[in-house]
Amino acid sequence: MAKSLRLAYPAKLETQGDGTLLVSFPDIPEALTEGATRTEALTEAADCLVAALGGYVNDGRDIPLPSPARSRPLVELPALVAAKLALYRTMHEQQIGNVTLAKRLGTVEGTVRRLLDLDHRSHIGQVEAALKALGQRLVVEARAA
Repeated sequence: MAKSLRLAYPAKLETQGDGTLLVSFPDIPEALTEGATRTEALTEAADCLVAALGGYVNDGRDIPLPSPARSRPLVELPALVAAKLALYRTMHEQQIGNVTLAKRLGTVEGTVRRLLDLDHRSHIGQVEAALKALGQRLVVEARAA
C-alpha cells in the first residue's frame, strides 16, 4: 500500500437545462447526484460518493485512487469512512479475508464485517486496531477549512 492515502475525489459539476448542477466523479462513474446550488450539490456529492464506494466494498472491487484535481473541486470523505476504506484496501492488497483478520484481532468475523460497512457507526479505535494488525498506522490530520 502507498505510504499515504488521501481519499478526496475530484468532482465535475455541469449545469443542467433546469438550472440544477449535476455532480459526477471521473474516478467513480457510479456516483452521480445533483443540487440546486454549488454548495448543495457538493454536500450531496459526499453522501453519494460514500454510497457508491460502499457498493465497491460490497462487491469486493478495488477502490480507485483519486485522480489529480486539475482545478476541479475535491470531495473529501468523512474520517471514519476514509479509515474504513483504508482498512478495506489494505485487506484487499494483502489478500486477508474477514475471518483471518478477526482471528488476528481475537474477535469474530461479524465484527470485521461491521468495520468494513461504511454505514455502520464503528469506533475509530477499532478500525485503527485492525489497521495495526495489518502493519498499518492510521494518521489523522486537521487542516484549515
